[in-house]
Amino acid sequence: MNRQPSLLFRLFRHLVLMSGAVVMLMPFIWMLLTSVKPPDEIFSSELTLWPQHWYFIENYSEALTRIPLMKFLLNGIVVTVAIFLCQVSIAVPVAYALAKLRFKGKKTLFAAVLFCLLIPPQAVSIPWYLLMYQFGWLDSYMALIAPFSISVFGIFLMRQFFMTIPNDLIYAARMDGFSELAIVWKVMLPTAMPALVSFGIFSVVAHWNDYFWPLIVLNSPDYYTPPLGLVNFRNDDTGNDYGPLMAAATIVITPLVAAFLLAQKRFIEGITLSGMK
Repeated sequence: MNRQPSLLFRLFRHLVLMSGAVVMLMPFIWMLLTSVKPPDEIFSSELTLWPQHWYFIENYSEALTRIPLMKFLLNGIVVTVAIFLCQVSIAVPVAYALAKLRFKGKKTLFAAVLFCLLIPPQAVSIPWYLLMYQFGWLDSYMALIAPFSISVFGIFLMRQFFMTIPNDLIYAARMDGFSELAIVWKVMLPTAMPALVSFGIFSVVAHWNDYFWPLIVLNSPDYYTPPLGLVNFRNDDTGNDYGPLMAAATIVITPLVAAFLLAQKRFIEGITLSGMK
């Protein structure tokens, strides 16, 4: 007979979870409140969380007018969406082959995928840069998109999800005359939407927040992504202008937070690899 947790234990568990949530959210709360503070309160010797005077309009107006923030946001959308579409177009067929097809060298190929998961992007940044230079793609959208068009993590995640799908579904599709590519896009992909949403969240967040690679390959502000654009608020003589900087940072992360909240249910399903119901 299963015993239900006692009331005291449940209260303690919720207290621990709420404490952890506060710790995780505190940097975001501090950023949000700093974005509405005047400069004298930001640099005050007294540490106060809640602003005494609201400086919302001034900070956010400067964040939107000092730099072309909306253009940087548009660049980020173009880059992240293009990368995600390229990754899906490659990861889904490869994952299907590794999960459901039989061919020689399948285990070796999957082992290579697992090995590639261990390689950080910074380790291959120099070969990538030289390749972009040879193709003449430096300082362009292609330099931001092409190196990340293949995602080994996406292949691994989709393959693990496809493994949970019954083979009978594939056999039935073949009996109906579906080709292998038709099975991939018309049967497997709709079934794997939770995993696809989970991978989409990982991919968009990673490349939306990427600062290292755009800093290397971009010279023109016309192609700056949001993280690279935020550097414009730094002044070598006067230091950081923290009010507008925090306002711009709040604007930059808002789409990510909204996307995660909207896709939260699918995200959890995909991570837990729940498969078909």
